[in-house]
Amino acid sequence: MNKKLIQISKKLSDEADGLSFGEPVSCVYNPLDYAWKPHQTYLKKFGNGEGRVLLIGMNPGPWGMAQTGIPFGEIQGVRDFLGIEEKVSKPKVEHPKRPVQGFDCPRSEVSGRRVWEWARERYGSAEAFFHQFFLLNYCPLCFMEESGRNRTPDKLQRSERDCVFEVCDRALCSFVEVLNPSMIIGIGGFAKKQAMKSLGRDDVQTILHPSPASPIANRGWASQIEKQLTNLGLTLP
Repeated sequence: MNKKLIQISKKLSDEADGLSFGEPVSCVYNPLDYAWKPHQTYLKKFGNGEGRVLLIGMNPGPWGMAQTGIPFGEIQGVRDFLGIEEKVSKPKVEHPKRPVQGFDCPRSEVSGRRVWEWARERYGSAEAFFHQFFLLNYCPLCFMEESGRNRTPDKLQRSERDCVFEVCDRALCSFVEVLNPSMIIGIGGFAKKQAMKSLGRDDVQTILHPSPASPIANRGWASQIEKQLTNLGLTLP
């Protein structure tokens, strides 16, 4: 199964590389390209297993997956909890305010830290967490404006957004076909909406996104999503 996930991810990376963007986007990172080694290790290590709950994020953050190639890839969580640390190269064009330093990056992504700290506290080990869940991002690209500000996929120009969604929708359908998840949950409203649209199903659920930009998430994200997961009928250890 993980071999199929690797093939899908590689195709997604290649198709995403073929897209082009104009202002206000000035720089685009594709961590499935320059951070392929840790991403491939992630799929090999945790990709096997049908019938799990599929958690879907939006796209890479500049200090998370853009550095490590792994969804919500906060460096300490990836290295110490997931047990992954691989060589990361550089994107084709690097933004001076958003350098890619891989596992040497001194910055910490709050969203990813919240995800993996919760997983560690609740499950104890990465293996136990991935026995119940698998985690993917809908879009593999990180978009930056000239100022270095992050631009999310939904804020792209319509023609660009449509091209991105076409590529990502196709990949998500392939991932779901292989993973055969028992439940699909969008981390945040955007992921839920896109998953429902691309998969053509109305049973996609959602949990609160861990972004520090969300005042609600800053009031105890872990306890809130545990209630949401329990309300969806999931049994947590």
